[in-house]
Amino acid sequence: MRPEHHSTSLHRQGAPQNTYLDPEVLERVRSLELFVRGAVEGGRIGMHRSLLHGLSTEFTHHRPYTSGDEIKNVDWKVYGRTDRYYIKQFEAETNFDAQFLFDASSSMLFGSGEMTKLEYSKHFAAVLAYLIVEQGDSVGLAVFDDELRDHIRPQGRSSVIADIAEMLFRTEDRPRTNVGGIMNEFASRLNRRGFVILFSDLFDNEDAFIDGLNHLHFTGQHVIVFHILDHEELTFPFDGIVRFQGLEGEDEIRLQPDRIRQEYLEELRLLTEKFKNACDAIHADYVIVDTSRPVQSVLIEYLNARKVLHWSG
Repeated sequence: MRPEHHSTSLHRQGAPQNTYLDPEVLERVRSLELFVRGAVEGGRIGMHRSLLHGLSTEFTHHRPYTSGDEIKNVDWKVYGRTDRYYIKQFEAETNFDAQFLFDASSSMLFGSGEMTKLEYSKHFAAVLAYLIVEQGDSVGLAVFDDELRDHIRPQGRSSVIADIAEMLFRTEDRPRTNVGGIMNEFASRLNRRGFVILFSDLFDNEDAFIDGLNHLHFTGQHVIVFHILDHEELTFPFDGIVRFQGLEGEDEIRLQPDRIRQEYLEELRLLTEKFKNACDAIHADYVIVDTSRPVQSVLIEYLNARKVLHWSG
């Protein structure tokens, strides 16, 4: 639902890749990496670090020796300087496939600021796709509403960025969504472990979404959920009598928002808490994205937090 007086579209000119990839944004995020919390499968070497310890010779850090550690891993140079035993830690490197699931249902058209949720998600996905390819890994894109519409298979070539930008540029909304069903369908198609990254406002049956989430986890996927919400959906700041118009076929309603604001915010809190708990249970990442924030700020904050989890996990 959306209040009638707000804009629901944003038209931009220029080539798709230039539309979504701002050089200043790329410069700010270029040094970030998507750290992996567990094993992935790949046939070539990427730049990111996985948790497959011991399969390469890349040294990362030391830790104190404990009973049971292999003597061959003791750093004798450090022992000579400190008279203490420290173990060298190594990490394997492998590439991963990142599959983007992109919600293009009509509820994504709501926007109270510069961009609708749909346009914001296009910018977000394009920048993250660029970052993944830059670090030596592969990325693909699947656009859906109530069915899978378009799909670019994961590729590691730089040309895939232009392909993804072109598909995003051409993507228009459709009336319905089926997030949980699409996740289940997509899980059945995957034959190797990697990332599945969802961009959606999750305006669908929450239990079906959680079922799809668990199915992806069962197939060995690392799932990242970017829950895309407009600032007004997060704060419900409306006053007076407002007419809300459904974007996916719902009936129009009129109400006084100040009378239900606290109830709305509590329902939203419970819903997002339910989603977060479901993600935590399978070690998936759940990120609420406020579209009033710059894309680069959200990405920098998320990837830095993920880096901390990687090293502490």
